[in-house]
Amino acid sequence: MSWRMPAETAPHDRIWMAFPRRGQVLGSSAAEAEAGYAAWANVANAVAEFEPVTMVVDPLETDRARQMLSSDITVREAPLDDFWMRDFGPTFVFDHTGKLGAVDWVFNAWGGVAGASWGKDREIARFVAAEAGAELVSSLLVNEGGAIHVDGEGTVLVTETVQLDPARNPYADRLRVERELERTIGATHVIWLPRGLTRDYEALGTRGHVDMVAAVPSPGTLLLHRQDDPGHPDYTVSRELRAFLEHTTDAAGREWNIIDLPAPATLRDDAGFVDWNYVNHLVVNGGVVACGYGEERADAAARDILEQAYPHRRVVTVDAREILARGGGIHCITQQQPRSPNAGFGATG
Repeated sequence: MSWRMPAETAPHDRIWMAFPRRGQVLGSSAAEAEAGYAAWANVANAVAEFEPVTMVVDPLETDRARQMLSSDITVREAPLDDFWMRDFGPTFVFDHTGKLGAVDWVFNAWGGVAGASWGKDREIARFVAAEAGAELVSSLLVNEGGAIHVDGEGTVLVTETVQLDPARNPYADRLRVERELERTIGATHVIWLPRGLTRDYEALGTRGHVDMVAAVPSPGTLLLHRQDDPGHPDYTVSRELRAFLEHTTDAAGREWNIIDLPAPATLRDDAGFVDWNYVNHLVVNGGVVACGYGEERADAAARDILEQAYPHRRVVTVDAREILARGGGIHCITQQQPRSPNAGFGATG
């Protein structure tokens, strides 16, 4: 059976998320925990203004979730270790008849990040698939949703340091990964980025998720993170990635129209150089939910670029600093369930 992952700009039935629960990632103090809860809830409530949201909640956090979430948001209980739905949740696909499928990648906490547990999280893809009424598409590839970006026409962006990571797939090579991406998400043209952002290779990092680097707003077009301060190591990284992508094409053979998304001005936090970026946004029905960093000028400039890249969509900004401090962004904590092609599949949403 042939499966295909639609572009993220295709119409959605809903967005899936996971509500935070107490643990290492949420924070060691009550104040840190409250900040984390609020960040996730603020994203969910913002998304719910555009389309339905289903929140998977650990039973220990159900009361808190219902207090903090809009009454429009559906709550489903399941045990959780962590709360990065993009990564441990399923990747939704369709077959040629419009049947919904859900790819269940192997999840091992980004190659076994120190201190992580994932016995509960690795069951969530199957839980969500069942809730969505999707056919389960099982895969033996260790992969995460934040490690792939597609254009819906056969192109997928991946990163050498993720899918070929020995801690994830010790026996994989490019060909094996490409064949599995073709089987599961319909990828016919794989672009292998050499690396991700600097912070992503530190303690809470994924070692190179592509959704911190690039996004595909439309076929033939890339939104690419750009760091403009030479004092930040990603100044060099972002230029090397741009130079690399300038020599690639999409599945249709088109050279990329690359749109730079400049980073905000902040360079460091208490843990070192930040990976703050605007590429890690969520496309929703009729809109875009973008990361904000408390920098009015930079946040506004990013909204302007996103509005041009996604015409006829309203761009809203949600403060994402507490999410980035825990290792990801708005795209990382959300996962879209696309609408069936038989219900009016398209590319604009």
